Amino acid sequence: MTTALLPQLSQAPSEQTPPTRIVTVDWRTFSVLTGCLLVWGLALSMPQGWQAFSFVLLVLSLTLHSSLSHELLHGIVVRSNRISTAIGLIQPGLFVPYLRFKEQHLAHHHDARLTDPYDDPESHYLDPAVWERVPFLLRLVLQMNNTLLGRMILGPAIGLAVFWTGDLRRIAKGDTKVLAHWVSHVPGVLLVLGVVAWSEVSLWSYLLACYGALSVLRIRTFLEHRAHERASGRTVIIEDSGPLAFLFLNNNYHAVHHIHPQVAWYRLPSVYRARRAAFVARNQGYVYRSYGTIFAQYLLRAKDPVAHPLWRRGHK
Repeated sequence: MTTALLPQLSQAPSEQTPPTRIVTVDWRTFSVLTGCLLVWGLALSMPQGWQAFSFVLLVLSLTLHSSLSHELLHGIVVRSNRISTAIGLIQPGLFVPYLRFKEQHLAHHHDARLTDPYDDPESHYLDPAVWERVPFLLRLVLQMNNTLLGRMILGPAIGLAVFWTGDLRRIAKGDTKVLAHWVSHVPGVLLVLGVVAWSEVSLWSYLLACYGALSVLRIRTFLEHRAHERASGRTVIIEDSGPLAFLFLNNNYHAVHHIHPQVAWYRLPSVYRARRAAFVARNQGYVYRSYGTIFAQYLLRAKDPVAHPLWRRGHK
């Protein structure tokens, strides 16, 4: 459902006039983005006495906005890298710069490296040799983090701590690209904080809502990938069409997304249904019927070990 944002000129361009560049917009996704921001604004404008409802709306809208940022970086919303970046630089979730998210996520899409403790930026596995050196108390925390409940409660804090400290090390070593990504994030943060300061929502409540959105997103990422000898068998399919599937913009059909990253979120279910048997065979049957199934199985039980079960000692 893509249309032209800038219509072509009716007359043919002269030799001296360069052709008009057409910027296409996926209006369905752009409408969802607009609605998401309206809900976010509504949550901030609610009067005292409605703060519990406001908090819920903030968590939901911030979760959806993160999913929309994922669509942005894949060029789904606007077929223009500059416009997508301009939109993405304002991140109401505050904690992660858009350009850092984009760079790491696109690196994650190298399927041959999926779950690699070193080369996959979104891997939750550790090198077994590293795991052996982890202190006892930290081991307990990381093991709790491998249950769904632990991932929702502890996961955002652990993920942000690893992400922030890693970027600080890169900046300290002179990585100007990472520094530029963080500098570009600052104006958007200031803008969002200014809106929050003007609103009825306290700063601490807003920051807690940002954390809550990351907690909801951890439901999606909890088992997106598994250790498997074949790269094609590492990515999950969750056949869910409920509220979480919408908040995640059908990224629960994750194996389909990895094969077709340029396919819009609303087409993923139909693409999957059209070739279900082929997708299931390709990902070695790594399929769950719903998020309800996942909660029932893994809320208090770990799906995976922390150490990568297939990692060869001394691999790196």
